Amino acid sequence: MSIFRELWEFMRVRKKFWLLPIVLIMVLLGGLLILAQGSAVAPFIYTLF
Repeated sequence: MSIFRELWEFMRVRKKFWLLPIVLIMVLLGGLLILAQGSAVAPFIYTLF
């Protein structure tokens, strides 16, 4: 969890808040792919990409 704290500190100090949506989308897509790895809905999720 320290990586998120460091990222937040970086964005807060350097005023780079535009990075927040990019990071959130990347985390959500990564989580979706990890969750879909062994599930029955994997073929349906992969058709989205």
